[in-house]
Amino acid sequence: MKAITIPLKLINLQDDGFHLLMEVVVFKQKHFAVLDTGASRSVFDKTLIEQHLAETLQVSEDINAATLFTTTSTIQASIPELKIGKLKIKDYHTVAFDLQSVNETYQQFGHPPIASIIGGDILMEYRAIINYSTLELTLYK
Repeated sequence: MKAITIPLKLINLQDDGFHLLMEVVVFKQKHFAVLDTGASRSVFDKTLIEQHLAETLQVSEDINAATLFTTTSTIQASIPELKIGKLKIKDYHTVAFDLQSVNETYQQFGHPPIASIIGGDILMEYRAIINYSTLELTLYK
């Protein structure tokens, strides 16, 4: 069992608390993702998924990802490779939401846009440990 450590960035959302951001690589590009222990599964920004996987998308009217964000339709897609630190997840089946309103809020507070919310599916599978004092996420392969 190999430990992989990923640096986290703590951002202040004014009176709304804090979010933890981490870097992920999708479609060979670096993006920020929110680490969300309350999200049942990880989701990606709809625009990003549509740009890279337009021909392979499946649209569903069912809500099949519970996060802080609500939607009436979801897009399902398979990302060829998701990298979180040195962890590589091949053919990651995901759901895409419109994260534009989240990104607009982030921009108002001077924070970078996010492309993803990393949730419980990945955190559970790779036995995540979040260390707030060192601002590190440890995942186990």
